[in-house]
Amino acid sequence: MRLRRSGFSLIELMVVMAIIAVLVSIALPRYQGSVENAKLVALKSNLRVLRSAIDRYHDDKARFPASLQVLADEHYLRDVPVDPITDSAQTWVTVEETLGGDTGVADVHSGAKGTDPRGNVYSEL
Repeated sequence: MRLRRSGFSLIELMVVMAIIAVLVSIALPRYQGSVENAKLVALKSNLRVLRSAIDRYHDDKARFPASLQVLADEHYLRDVPVDPITDSAQTWVTVEETLGGDTGVADVHSGAKGTDPRGNVYSEL
């Protein structure tokens, strides 16, 4: 009598591994593209929130905030948002303006180096 062995042959395992490799090679670039797009959307949203808070502060106090942290300290923001490209709240680049003898933050840009997938420079958004 012959014993029947159960299991997969080496060829069957190699075919399955090849199929998985093809699927991963198709899915990975799409995933990385969607992650980059999500970071860009988050960056634009955070910039919009920061600029709106600066405008509200200016409307209320007739001067610009001394720093972004002042916006959080005076409850115009819960906290200074994180730049999703650099993963830090400390890398924001502020544009200062003098108004009535007081210098303060009038605008904000990302401190990230490089460009987005569409070729826009992060620091110019």
